[in-house]
Amino acid sequence: MTLYINGVEIEDTFAEAFKMWGARVIITAKNRKWALEAATKMTGFATSVIGCKCEAGIEAELEDTPDGRPGFSVLLFTPSKDDLPKRLMERIGQCVMTCPTTACFNGLAAADKLSIGGQLRYFGDGYQMSKVVDGRRFWRIPVMEGEFLIEEKFGMQRSVGGGNFLVLGENPDVTLEATERAVEAMQQVRGVVLPFPGGIVRSGSKTRSQYKFLIASTNDAFCPTLRGVVKSELPEGVNSVLEIVIDGLNVEAVEEATRVGIRAACIPGIRRISAGNYGGTLGQFQIHLHKVLEAG
Repeated sequence: MTLYINGVEIEDTFAEAFKMWGARVIITAKNRKWALEAATKMTGFATSVIGCKCEAGIEAELEDTPDGRPGFSVLLFTPSKDDLPKRLMERIGQCVMTCPTTACFNGLAAADKLSIGGQLRYFGDGYQMSKVVDGRRFWRIPVMEGEFLIEEKFGMQRSVGGGNFLVLGENPDVTLEATERAVEAMQQVRGVVLPFPGGIVRSGSKTRSQYKFLIASTNDAFCPTLRGVVKSELPEGVNSVLEIVIDGLNVEAVEEATRVGIRAACIPGIRRISAGNYGGTLGQFQIHLHKVLEAG
């Protein structure tokens, strides 16, 4: 069956996503500037586990926070359950605790708990103090500015990484505009983040290379400059491709982000929407584009 949205062909294919472990961190500060500064630093160098130790992004700006101050929620994902506490310790300790006026809270009511504040408290060198409020323990860690407040335990849950779709356009300008529109729509969906710069990937990859020391290399089948050199997946008239990668706390959130993103990307000048997969051989989740769109 052929499916079109606003004249844009939606390929009958699927995105292949992977099991991950995820956590939600709530960062607050005296004002929006410093809350955003900490959230931005915490999510730096976290685009892909191919080259980074985790994948992370700012989920949302919050109107209601545990201490009533301006705040942001951050999602962080790792393939390994054992790696998640390490990454949270590193990033909260180096990027949030160091940032003026911030506090840090758990944002997931998950059964699995990680003692993040319970470990960072030792930075207080014995002068740290705790208080239990509504069954939740918080630590006050003395710092030169005053005190850093952090919740003792952070929840983690099984999550989904690597959801994606490809936007195939007539030229780079219209392809970028379409993906920017998609990102803007997808950022309204809670429970997901788009970990790449501005939510967009220009250098999509495949899981093989002619070089033995590389585990991934350029997705040559979708590179316009290699049309005629390799077996191309690009239809005539397509001269630029951009990808959006989605990480989510559950598959339903990734599907919803895929749905609203694809619909927003279907503008004049876009020829096709596709997705990246490995034939179903690697990922545990298959997000079929037609099924996702028809469900909405």
